[in-house]
Amino acid sequence: MRNQEKMGLLLDVETTGLGPNSDEIIELALKLFSYRADTGEILDIKDKAAFLREPISKSSKNNYSRAFRVHGIPYEAVSGKSFDDIRIKKYFFHADSVFAHNASFDRSFLYRMYPEDINELKWYCTMRSVPWKEYGFTDSKLLTLLQSHQIADSQTHRAMDDITYLLELLKKTNPAGDYYMRDVLAKGPMRKYQPAVQGRIG
Repeated sequence: MRNQEKMGLLLDVETTGLGPNSDEIIELALKLFSYRADTGEILDIKDKAAFLREPISKSSKNNYSRAFRVHGIPYEAVSGKSFDDIRIKKYFFHADSVFAHNASFDRSFLYRMYPEDINELKWYCTMRSVPWKEYGFTDSKLLTLLQSHQIADSQTHRAMDDITYLLELLKKTNPAGDYYMRDVLAKGPMRKYQPAVQGRIG
């Protein structure tokens, strides 16, 4: 079994908006866990941490009040804060794979901060790698899935809460009796991230 045991990193970001070129991450939650690559069984949580940071760019600061309506993180909570890059990079270093719900969103933002670390890892999307609609769910939104599995009836949109709930979801089984985590792994990792070229004409 030991050779089947892998280290996964579940993560989520909260941002000042939807555009990685005009917005920034203000919260990052990370949860390192072990799992079996053959069955998708989640074994043990190894470590977890959450970080806050104050946005730097003018556009991010201008967008903050609109984003606050979603994540509810007051500016005072991030004011003067910055990420502990050394600690964060250790999480990336120890992980064999990264998992996120709508992973392309999280990855596009994290690439701006940790490009080398991000693209060295295998990324898996828990939203797109499971055929949720085929399994009878109305959509693949995290809240829909949490409610359908009686994990949570509401979503705080705080990063650590989201990945805590997501981990519980991945422990559940599909109609065939396999862990959802196995579905995610079977789909395979995403292609490496390639940021769009800025200012390109044509």
